[in-house]
Amino acid sequence: MAIKITDECINCGACEPECPNNAIYEASENWKFSDGTKLAGKIILENGKEFNADDFQEPVNDEYYFIVADKCTECKGFFNEPQCAAVCPVDCCVPDDDVVETEEQLLKKQRFLHNES
Repeated sequence: MAIKITDECINCGACEPECPNNAIYEASENWKFSDGTKLAGKIILENGKEFNADDFQEPVNDEYYFIVADKCTECKGFFNEPQCAAVCPVDCCVPDDDVVETEEQLLKKQRFLHNES
């Protein structure tokens, strides 16, 4: 499953630079699928949704840092544990029960984000 940031976030920003997929953004920040990935142009996600990777998307949250679930791989393919959770001083980076994915799905997403076979 993806990781989410709870409302206990103190907006310290420790998590943001740790994400290998650039899936973490500051509150109210517009984001793109191409940020920190090799995605460009038209993309189709595993769930069938189509986007232009270079177009700005609306912020997920306007009060505290947020994680874009479609870019979160729980650091699979990079690290043994989610780096955001490892550095969070208030333990607000937790599994998102609404976005359940297997390790295989997370690794497939990681390869998709970074154009690896």
